Amino acid sequence: MRRAGFARHANPWSAWTRWASAPLVLLPVWTRKWSHAAAVAAWFAVNPVIFGKPAHYRAWSSRAMLGEEQWLIDRPRDAALAVNVAASVAGAAAVAAAWRRRPVAAAAATTAQMALLLVYWEQMVRYLDRQDRHDLDD
Repeated sequence: MRRAGFARHANPWSAWTRWASAPLVLLPVWTRKWSHAAAVAAWFAVNPVIFGKPAHYRAWSSRAMLGEEQWLIDRPRDAALAVNVAASVAGAAAVAAAWRRRPVAAAAATTAQMALLLVYWEQMVRYLDRQDRHDLDD
């Protein structure tokens, strides 16, 4: 099941729309509306599977998603773990700032989170490359 999900989430449209959607998490916190929370949760639930399997896995974002899949299976304690934790902390700070309705702090924390996610993706690409995965479609 995980393989099928990651195969579709490896579609660049899925990966990039998920990344670009990170600020949406703040919407229901800021507005305090359950309907917004439901809509955002639904989007995050369908995003990894709404796009079809990509024709190939050469795209950087595709390789990042497949590297993350392998990384989650292997669970190494490496620098990627620290970056992932830092991105989560930045995301939590963004949520806290949104709760307090501090737009500059929320925007800064979200920007940090999104930048850290790109660093994490690069680490996932490198992790995939180190796994010597030649079974990916060319």
